[in-house]
Amino acid sequence: MDSQLKKGIIEYCILASLKQNDSYGYQIVKNISALLPITESTLYPILKRLEVSGRVQTYTKEHKGRLRKYYQVTDLGISSIDNFLQNDWEQLEKIHDYIQSVADLY
Repeated sequence: MDSQLKKGIIEYCILASLKQNDSYGYQIVKNISALLPITESTLYPILKRLEVSGRVQTYTKEHKGRLRKYYQVTDLGISSIDNFLQNDWEQLEKIHDYIQSVADLY
């Protein structure tokens, strides 16, 4: 899969994962990697971008004597998911259908 397309899709996978429940980096990787291969080095810049854009927020919580950073989807993040499903997904389907129809010609 193209890296730019994958990066955009990963954002929505992260938001969807966090919509289920707050989580930390390693767990997010485990949740998503069944769908798209992802490493923590790929994940953290995307999480930072989501945080800067206001779609996720963070908090820390103690786990086994250490502080762990958790990520939580915001209302803006949920709206972003809804927008993707209502608008962007339809456009992606149209693009897919176009590419498929052209490919079928040859």
